[in-house]
Amino acid sequence: MLNTSRFLSDLHHLRSYGAQGKGVIRPAYSAPDIAARDWLAGRMAEAGLAVRFDAMGNLFGLAAGPSLLLGSHSDTQPTGGWLDGALGVIAAIEVARASREVGGPAISVVSFQDEEGRFGGTTGSAVWSGLLPLAEADVVMDTDGVVLAEARRALGNRVGSDVDPAQFTGFIELHIEQGPALDTAGEQIGVVTDIVGYRELMVTLSGQQNHAGTTPMALRRDAFQGLSAFNVRLNDRLRNVVTPQSVWTIGHVAVTPNASSIVPGLVRFSMQWRDCDGDRLARIQAVIEATLAEVASEMGLGLDIGPLLGLEPVAMDPVLRARLQSAAEVVAPGRWRQMPSGALHDATNVARLMPVAMLFVPSIGGISHAFEEDTAEADLVAGLRVLGRAAGVQP
Repeated sequence: MLNTSRFLSDLHHLRSYGAQGKGVIRPAYSAPDIAARDWLAGRMAEAGLAVRFDAMGNLFGLAAGPSLLLGSHSDTQPTGGWLDGALGVIAAIEVARASREVGGPAISVVSFQDEEGRFGGTTGSAVWSGLLPLAEADVVMDTDGVVLAEARRALGNRVGSDVDPAQFTGFIELHIEQGPALDTAGEQIGVVTDIVGYRELMVTLSGQQNHAGTTPMALRRDAFQGLSAFNVRLNDRLRNVVTPQSVWTIGHVAVTPNASSIVPGLVRFSMQWRDCDGDRLARIQAVIEATLAEVASEMGLGLDIGPLLGLEPVAMDPVLRARLQSAAEVVAPGRWRQMPSGALHDATNVARLMPVAMLFVPSIGGISHAFEEDTAEADLVAGLRVLGRAAGVQP
């Protein structure tokens, strides 16, 4: 039987590693992250699982023989919430422990490393899935100038042999929604249909740095005005391409020289877009590139577009998804929905290796990646029970 008190107690204990007020500061490979992984390893061992760290610091609790893999990640954003990822790991341990206690199906557990992107995003599962070679990941630098290879030294002698994905029959990840849909509707469970794909570019517009008081407006080659014009035109031109689920973001902007009395000579910015349809991602890209070229030409700006990064959309496995839907109808009748995931998750990478599925519980106010992130206790328990039923362990 699932022990909800034990589950909630473990979830709150994990919160203590890197606790900062209501939130948690537990970035990948930090001292709180390593301490949390050591504690999780102990809980996995107590649940009768064989504990294994791989070279990336992905932490596995392995059942004997073929097994269903459950889990998520336990690192956080630099200033993050207490449930993002952690919920899926603790729920997985409880399901594995309860299944073993009643002689149920074999359940293994994972806490992937660096999902939150200190070194790029979903890094641990990207390396484990074969998407990203470890040698390439090792040279990636964080914002403080630390390369991954150096950060991995914090693992010390914890690292064991590689974990073979062939032993797993599938992967289910429980996560908070990180959006407002479930909370707004008063629903308890979201069964994920697809995880969005995303694309990202770094764009540089170069003009002419000049005096802000003496340079006539008609003669300026203002790089920031180029960005502004691009943003306005892009929003207008995407109207007939996108759906209400499509999103696009200019999230990072660096203006040079960033001084009040100088016409900006250069602006560098990120351009990211997400959608569940691969063809639509390509159409959005075409609009972005055409609009950039047009603005640069009209305003006399240089244009440099960096390499295209991204992941493909991933549809959830129909068999695992059906099990989640059946479980949701039992646990939360009339209070669940099917929905896409607008956030990226480790399940995207794991889908390269095996069938995957995901379920969500509500985020209060739709808030995540912030200290205010929270979910009602009843909804946390509902998520655990749906996960348990889908895995073959009755509440």
